[in-house]
Amino acid sequence: MPSIHKCKGTRVTTKHILITGAGQRIGYALACHFLNQGHQVTLSYRTERPQVADLRARGARCLHADFSTDEGVYSFIDHIDALNPTFDTLIHNASSWDSEKHSQDIASLFDNMMQIHAKTPYLINMAAPRWMQQGDIIHLTDYVAQKGSAKHTAYATSKAALENLTLSFAQKMAPSIKVNSISPALIMFNDGDDEAYREKARCKSLLRSVPGEQEVVNACEFILASQHMTGQSIKLDGGRHLI
Repeated sequence: MPSIHKCKGTRVTTKHILITGAGQRIGYALACHFLNQGHQVTLSYRTERPQVADLRARGARCLHADFSTDEGVYSFIDHIDALNPTFDTLIHNASSWDSEKHSQDIASLFDNMMQIHAKTPYLINMAAPRWMQQGDIIHLTDYVAQKGSAKHTAYATSKAALENLTLSFAQKMAPSIKVNSISPALIMFNDGDDEAYREKARCKSLLRSVPGEQEVVNACEFILASQHMTGQSIKLDGGRHLI
């Protein structure tokens, strides 16, 4: 069960949150947010980055994991089992953005996308009842799961599979664990994106906004606060579906 501590006269519930792929960008923002709230955070990362060192220094338990193989996923699960934790929230953020254009082996590309975005969450979720008696599982999917993508076909297919896993695990985990998805379109730019690309990207949505990581943080908090929502997908697309 979550522990209780007092902060400036207010009783605050301290949760233990597991985040996959928290070494940069949205995953890093989520980890920072929950640490700032005083929660306990355990996370996976694939590459050692300054952000990982920062999270480690701030008290997060940082576990190296390679989800590109079944062995890597099972090794991560074994590591979690050895900790004998009790998690309140599991957020699947680990992702890989690869496309057919940059791959000479499209069969391997497809397998890799399904491995990271579908099989890894599937295997971890199947183990999760050992670590969670109640709480939330959140899948970070993608806008293209509903729309498809001519340029990132394998990626879009794997994210659609993750959307479907949300429905299946919502049924499997009820009533003690809620399972929902967050489906973002463009949330943030890369540092190297030039202004021409940025303007083109903005014009793809009605709101013409690129809101930043806080938009996903807010969606996670909405899901965690809800007591009556499971098997749903929150779409953060700025109205792209209407264009």
